[in-house]
Amino acid sequence: MELTVLGATVRHAIDHVEVFPAPDGISTVTFTNDELNSMCPVTEQPDLSTVVIEYTPDEWCIESKSLKLYLWGFRDRAVFAEALAAEIAGEVMNTAKPTEVTVTLTQRPRGGIEVRAVSHLTR
Repeated sequence: MELTVLGATVRHAIDHVEVFPAPDGISTVTFTNDELNSMCPVTEQPDLSTVVIEYTPDEWCIESKSLKLYLWGFRDRAVFAEALAAEIAGEVMNTAKPTEVTVTLTQRPRGGIEVRAVSHLTR
């Protein structure tokens, strides 16, 4: 697989993460982003979430700049937190093909309620 965004000036969201060959000896990779933006599918109000992506690589690792650009794509999307967690986990599983992935998405409280959604996929 070829890396196209690393080292390039990219100012737009991308549809898929990019990967590179996993080095030997890596058992777990964890990404944390506390600025994931999306919109409520009912009210279209902005939702701000923290997302933790943890996976066990097999052949591939996710390139972090491409992950940032992929996550940018949700800022104008109307999606429930649960669906967002599942979609991100699916992207990691389909692109990086890890042994397992867990995505924990915590949506900041609105109306006093915090939402935490966890999607765990294994191969």
